Amino acid sequence: MRDPKERLRDILEAIAAIGRYLDRDKAAFERDELLQTWFLRHLQIIGEAARALPDDVRAMAPDIPWSKIIGMRNVLVHGYFEIDTDIVWDAASRHVPALKPALEHLLRTLESQDR
Repeated sequence: MRDPKERLRDILEAIAAIGRYLDRDKAAFERDELLQTWFLRHLQIIGEAARALPDDVRAMAPDIPWSKIIGMRNVLVHGYFEIDTDIVWDAASRHVPALKPALEHLLRTLESQDR
């Protein structure tokens, strides 16, 4: 089983991957199938890593909407033909960047407990 800190690093890496392409606007996103797939894949990684975190670790950061993150992962993984690109764009461009500070704080907290 992977360490929770590794899972948090996975999430932060996926956030960074999404961030590398956020300089494009929504119209470009809607025209670019590869960009849509890129965002979808990294949103899935975020959700999967969040789902794999132990409950006690998620409880340390109650301000992070864990159930929404995991719920989005479930829709992205299992709702192949029901994926709304507006929701994907909104999540990738607004919600994901907003998560970064809280996730970094949680990671630092876990790292400090190991010292």
